[in-house]
Amino acid sequence: MEIIADLQVHSKYARATSSALSITNLEKWGAIKGLNLIGTGDFQHPKHRQEIDETLEEDENGILWTKERKVAFLWQTEVSLMFSQGGKRRAVHLLIFSPNKEVTNKITSYLASKGRLDYDGRPIFGISCMQLVHDLKQISEMIEIIPAHCMTPWFGIFGSKSGFDSLEECFGEEVRHIHAVESGMSADPPMLWRFKEIDNKNVRVVSFSDAHSFWPWRLGREATIFELEELGYSNIIRAIRTGHGLKATIETPPAYGRYHYDGHRNCGFSSSPEETKKLKGICPVCKNPLTIGVDYRVEELAVHPKGHTPENAPEFYELLPLHEVIALHLNSQLNSKKTWKLYNELIENFGTEFNVLLRASEEELARKDVDAKLIELILMNRKNKLKIKPGFDGEYGRVEMPKKQATLF
Repeated sequence: MEIIADLQVHSKYARATSSALSITNLEKWGAIKGLNLIGTGDFQHPKHRQEIDETLEEDENGILWTKERKVAFLWQTEVSLMFSQGGKRRAVHLLIFSPNKEVTNKITSYLASKGRLDYDGRPIFGISCMQLVHDLKQISEMIEIIPAHCMTPWFGIFGSKSGFDSLEECFGEEVRHIHAVESGMSADPPMLWRFKEIDNKNVRVVSFSDAHSFWPWRLGREATIFELEELGYSNIIRAIRTGHGLKATIETPPAYGRYHYDGHRNCGFSSSPEETKKLKGICPVCKNPLTIGVDYRVEELAVHPKGHTPENAPEFYELLPLHEVIALHLNSQLNSKKTWKLYNELIENFGTEFNVLLRASEEELARKDVDAKLIELILMNRKNKLKIKPGFDGEYGRVEMPKKQATLF
């Protein structure tokens, strides 16, 4: 059984999220995307928990379903920890997964003892990563904790502004409970495989979207593909902890992420790591230190050369969302009427977005009268051949129309 899972989403009660973000919309658009399993998001928030309880029913395997049973859900939340360790300010986002409602209730009670739960779907607590992991493991060994978007500057565990140089530095003796890191949009497995601790034996790479809306250019833009005998919480966690059943990840190209290059958004300036070094890390516009992005930070932490791949490493696909490809083809906006029209036609013909992005052959696309130029872009996207101007300091990367090679006579 192949399960495509996006296990990092938020509710409408988290900051900077869609007010229409609901379980119903996640299920509807998750099915259109081609997802089989989605995180509930923000399970400790009182109002969102009420929606979960009213909308979803838990089965004997710890998986949650609506009455329509189009897409399954798994108990999931994300917390922001801000604390001091080693004389430095730290800020790390962690994903938390729970095996069932009973354990979820205990996690919620524990988090409530550390701070308010009702002001933000992603609450902030002044406790260390070590303490959180230790305390949650006292509740249940089946709770899983994964560092989210591990390379982003401000809240990634390895981030240039807030993080650590290693998992052990962050978690101490509790590091034995950390079995995976989440890549985030600005990094991919080959970048992270260069780190000493991410060896695919004890620590693996997973990928999820961190969706703040249900639209298909956000939901499922990154995901993890599991191959399981049966869909159940224990099987998902076993795959994460052992690698057996963790088939592949779906990534956006790192340059598409908002923190791939160094730069200053307000100054409209970005630079590659090589350029940043020449500038000695100073913005030439405002003369203040640049926000150091993921590409630079990887080189600071890497112990293996580029191209290093651990033994039995899962596959990975680097794909732009289908709306991006269509908008590029039509020279339109992501949410324009003509982009939506063509998107809906493709879904009608091929069932799901992932069928278009990953599975439909050139011949199948042509038989459905898909424009030849769009077919070319879909196939280029599948092979990660589209050119992207790298994102920086909170700005997404920009996809550029490929230039035809000049014909020489």
